[in-house]
Amino acid sequence: MYRKRKNNSKKKYIIAISIFVVIIFAIVVNLNPNRNLTFVEKAFKDGVLFVEKIIKAPFNYLNDVNNKRKEKKEMYNEYSRLKEQVESFDSLISEKQELEKQLSDLKKLMDINSNLNGYVPINATVINRSIDYFSQELTIDKGSNDGILEGMSVTVNSGLIGKIVKTTNFTSTVRLLTYENPPEKLSVKIKLEDKYVYGLLVGYNKDNQTYKIEGISENDDIEINSYVTTTGLGNNFPSGIFIGKVSGVTTDSFDLTKIVEVKSDVDFNDLVYVRVLKRNDL
Repeated sequence: MYRKRKNNSKKKYIIAISIFVVIIFAIVVNLNPNRNLTFVEKAFKDGVLFVEKIIKAPFNYLNDVNNKRKEKKEMYNEYSRLKEQVESFDSLISEKQELEKQLSDLKKLMDINSNLNGYVPINATVINRSIDYFSQELTIDKGSNDGILEGMSVTVNSGLIGKIVKTTNFTSTVRLLTYENPPEKLSVKIKLEDKYVYGLLVGYNKDNQTYKIEGISENDDIEINSYVTTTGLGNNFPSGIFIGKVSGVTTDSFDLTKIVEVKSDVDFNDLVYVRVLKRNDL
């Protein structure tokens, strides 16, 4: 055991002397960097540099990995920041477009149809529309306190959308023309080249999104895209309110009367502002 300790002491002594010699040699070499090195010095210096390179390699690698990790983190943070800005811009653009549309709708409501003589428009906003009865009715923010009565027609800039069927002091319920089987018929007229033909709007086909007009017994040809408007007969509707354009013509099973399909220009999925037409004498 004594010999083992003695051998270990010798090894430590030899290692210490070797390190000391290397340090002294390095100092001596660097004292005069301009002198020519001997072959041994060159070999020794190259060996030291090689060992230094090997020792530093893992530290350099770890340093590079750490720097790349920092760069990736910075890039991700920058990407997240830019993404938030883009989403914010998209939101602002969407809000701007919606405000522009609302302003356009309001301007069109202010442009009163010249054919509506004898009627006063009451502008209103849709405040409720049940999903279960989406194609049948909606609620507006004007009621009997605003002079609205049952049976009054309701329009938008693109044409007729329905009529008032119920009122409270501050709200009213509108039955839409897209009601498939309405309890009442609407008297309408179709503009031909030199005259009108008359019929009844009896319902709505949700499959092809057209109104159905029956009761036309005239033999006149009804052209596609002919204008369909209200007659003003038998109800509180003024004459001449635009309903839509003819999109198809067939005959009944007895081949006696025509059945006309009419396509509306109204976007019933996007009703926000409406106009109730009130007669001046009411």
